[in-house]
Amino acid sequence: MARVYNFSAGPAVLPEEVLREAQAGMLDYNGCGMSVMEMSHRSKAFADIIETAEADLRDLMGIPDNYHVLFLQGGATQQFAAIPMNLMRHGVADYIVSGSWSKKAAKEAKLYGTANVVASSEDENFSYVPDVDALTFSPEADYVYICQNETIYGTRYPKLPNTGNIPLVSDVSSMFLSEPMDVSEYGIVYGGVQKNVGPAGVVIVIVREDLVREDVIPTTPTIMRYLTQVDAKSLSNTPSCWGIYVCGLVFKWLKGLGGLEVMKQMNEEKAALLYDFLDSSKLFKGTARKDCRSLMNVPFITGDADLDAKFIAECKNHNIESIKGHRSVGGMRASIYNAMPKAGVEALVSFMAQFEKENS
Repeated sequence: MARVYNFSAGPAVLPEEVLREAQAGMLDYNGCGMSVMEMSHRSKAFADIIETAEADLRDLMGIPDNYHVLFLQGGATQQFAAIPMNLMRHGVADYIVSGSWSKKAAKEAKLYGTANVVASSEDENFSYVPDVDALTFSPEADYVYICQNETIYGTRYPKLPNTGNIPLVSDVSSMFLSEPMDVSEYGIVYGGVQKNVGPAGVVIVIVREDLVREDVIPTTPTIMRYLTQVDAKSLSNTPSCWGIYVCGLVFKWLKGLGGLEVMKQMNEEKAALLYDFLDSSKLFKGTARKDCRSLMNVPFITGDADLDAKFIAECKNHNIESIKGHRSVGGMRASIYNAMPKAGVEALVSFMAQFEKENS
């Protein structure tokens, strides 16, 4: 069976050549006579895998030496608790709520201290990102938190908030490695890998050295203390070995393409194809405000729930899968992550044009 164009928001499409390489080593990785899924995480073979993955990620992102890279479990959602547990020394943090994920993170943080929602775009169903230039942050805040790309609503911060000396924490799950970023602008950058980097089961946390401390909230579980994981080099407990291995393959794939600047150009081309069609269409309409549209997640509607359902059903006949939108927005959503080929977006736009002609 031919591979489909998989527009799922996550777990999501992976590069075909990465899948083939992983398949080739499934039974015998690098001549060791066993799969990565079978080997000890304390073995020399796996040490090479995780150390190479970290080195390649540091190279791709230009991660400064005073930042630690952690390959953890529990997904991005576990970080909603781990961040306040590790960072709320004074019991206060500021949250900018631009969608479901940042709203959930703020709610979780309130279990551990005062989580001020300094701005929110919920008044318009998170169709935009709050104006960060208009914000004033609490002088006692231990950190400022954002979700830089909201998967469900298809919005992305056009610029970062200026937090001064307050560490900026950013969930970049659905835009991770889609474009260059200056890690030094953040205190913590983290993301679940299942959207744009690898298979579900790994969250990558990039944390500045001064934020890795012993004086965390006393009830913080040992496994969720950044100091524990830094000291153990992400191996405090058995990690998601296979997931880390595939992430490492994706890092090499990205480097082979030419790095994140090249990837950004490819993503901008794909997004422009879809947004240009939406802007000219008389049937389909994008739901995110133009000045903060995501390059990765594109929600759109017809305005008629029955017509939306018909479009989604007929997509399957055109090799297009997982196009249904989240219930919070309705309609459709195309997640056009790094591994989505341009041909996939072209196929989607072609069918959208055909559907509009037949149903206008």
